[in-house]
Amino acid sequence: MDRFLSNAVNRIDAKGRVSVPAHFRSVVQKRGYSELYALRALDIPALDVGGLDLLDRYEERIAKEDPFLQAADDMSFFIHGDGSFLKLDQDGRITVNDFIREHTGISTDVAFVGRGNFFQIWEPERLRAYGAEARARLLKVRQAAASSRLAGETG
Repeated sequence: MDRFLSNAVNRIDAKGRVSVPAHFRSVVQKRGYSELYALRALDIPALDVGGLDLLDRYEERIAKEDPFLQAADDMSFFIHGDGSFLKLDQDGRITVNDFIREHTGISTDVAFVGRGNFFQIWEPERLRAYGAEARARLLKVRQAAASSRLAGETG
């Protein structure tokens, strides 16, 4: 498997480190990542984490912008100036530093969530709340689609 899938919650140890889930480490190894790039998610209290391909994806988006407009400058600041590299130690752990804690609210446990080509780091309770909100939004979409199909069949 070469995608980040599923989720797991791991406890931070006394030295401030947390083990990245084994199945995520397997993807990291298969993709040949020597270090991880972490970016604070713009609209949620989570970090997006991946290899340099994640950074490349964001840089491709910046390149589409007019370099003289504020949007390009803001995106560059966000991507280049507000990200951080995370090092995996030989045991597959990362240090939960202030960069991570300040944005996520993490204190004792870390939730890892697969997002396909990258994964996210969350505070577990915030993740549960976000998951409930996401499911509720998807349910509304499903119900709206079902209503419009019914309306089309009876109309």
